[in-house]
Amino acid sequence: MTVLELRFPAGRFHATPWGRHVNEGAVEWPPSPWRIVRALIATWYLKARRDSEVSPDAVRAIAVALSQPPVFRLPHATTAHTRHYMPYNEGKNEKTTKVFDTFIQLAENEAVFVAWENVDLPPEQLNALKTLAARLGYFGRAESLVEARVLEGITAIEPNAIPLNEDAKLPEKTELVRLLAPMNPADYNQWRADFLAANQPVGDSKKKASKKSKAVETPEVPEDLFAALHADTGELQAAGWNLPPGARYVNYLRPENAFASATKPRLRRTKELPTVARYALASTVPPSITRALAVAEQVHSELVRHSDGHPIFTGAKGRNHEHAHIFCESVKNQLGHITHVTVHAPGGFDRQAVEALRKLQWTWGFKGHNLNLVLHGIGNLDDFKDCPLFAVKKTEKVWRSLTPFVSTRHAKTFRDGRPKMADNGWQEGSAAHDLLRLLALHQPDNKATIKLKDCDRPFAFGKHEERRFRALQFITQRRKDNGNSGNGSRGNGYGSAFIVTFEKPITGPLALGYGSHFGLGLFVPVES
Repeated sequence: MTVLELRFPAGRFHATPWGRHVNEGAVEWPPSPWRIVRALIATWYLKARRDSEVSPDAVRAIAVALSQPPVFRLPHATTAHTRHYMPYNEGKNEKTTKVFDTFIQLAENEAVFVAWENVDLPPEQLNALKTLAARLGYFGRAESLVEARVLEGITAIEPNAIPLNEDAKLPEKTELVRLLAPMNPADYNQWRADFLAANQPVGDSKKKASKKSKAVETPEVPEDLFAALHADTGELQAAGWNLPPGARYVNYLRPENAFASATKPRLRRTKELPTVARYALASTVPPSITRALAVAEQVHSELVRHSDGHPIFTGAKGRNHEHAHIFCESVKNQLGHITHVTVHAPGGFDRQAVEALRKLQWTWGFKGHNLNLVLHGIGNLDDFKDCPLFAVKKTEKVWRSLTPFVSTRHAKTFRDGRPKMADNGWQEGSAAHDLLRLLALHQPDNKATIKLKDCDRPFAFGKHEERRFRALQFITQRRKDNGNSGNGSRGNGYGSAFIVTFEKPITGPLALGYGSHFGLGLFVPVES
């Protein structure tokens, strides 16, 4: 069995079925097998063909092997759409046309599993498929960002979308959907022979096209299935093909409630204000976690703009740290990219602040790549138990630096240059000394000890901490030309990494030092 996992970081899948217009509001679900195989071939041409990293024979063999209809495991999903007016030019006049953009909305962390039950690829082809899947950037339309991988060691899945045999009846609580799929090579060769025999020219008679009529050349019938999978959709439709060469419709069963949103228990309304808003971040080129401070500043500027300078975002309420903290996270991302942005305000968000949080959908990115923000929800700490910053599943005693801690004070020395040492053994005003001071203010009844992570790359990210960064790689100073004076007290420009151990377990978030409201000095619990 060969199993492919598809995850959509933005929670959306955009794809219009073959033969349907985008404004019909039709969306392809599950994804058609034809689309899957063509996406892998396109990825090979763009990202794996150079230097024969993946051989043409391997790609051809993969396309042939995956030509049989797979089965799917579909997650909870629902349909949604946006509508907007696209400009176009008609002569010298600029006009607009209304466009519907229909898509599938998936729940966070949900995945689509595609399984070819009778396909066991040899090692060379399996490695090639892994490479192609890992480099698949989008699937469907360009806005459908995707993370794909091949799952090994899977012997069976519980499919809920399977092909329907011709003589079989439609089971209860299911519905029929037609998906475009590749023919197998033998069927394609037979179809090609029959097509060529039926379309042979009779004698030398040729119809002369009228000068006024536009002649459309019928594309040549591809020699084999692999060549047929390369056909350009625009050329096929212009030539009047009802179906692409080598394609066929396969009847699939899917649950009749495939687009029924998952029910959740309604939270009991209280007078408490929400304190947390969490977003998924998506971008053509996602920013690195080393840009956490810059991304947080961009998000902060948008929130201030949307809220007309609400005090919870500007910090005008005072220095009690009740206003908003903006944290950037890299959740199990092997490259250390920012995947989520969390806004936490201990003082709570009132109605005006909540409206601003809901309006936040994007902000300017870097080098022209905008940052899209998808709101996951607004609530309290207990509503986001999957967020590692809060550690609400179980309280923790040991916490480690996720982003550099920057001291708010300067290290003290005597006139002869000797460091002034405090009673706790650290130099006065140093990063360690300042961290202990701030911990005592943050947890006055909970004694803490610290240990400096004195290694080359102390900041680790990824499921197994595959990606590591140096402190010097992080942005550790806010822009001074941002038009406000709230840059905060700051010591030297170096960031440090620490491990903090408390006597009693605590819950997060834990962020201290300079820039702690913008993602610096952030700690996460050490998984025991």
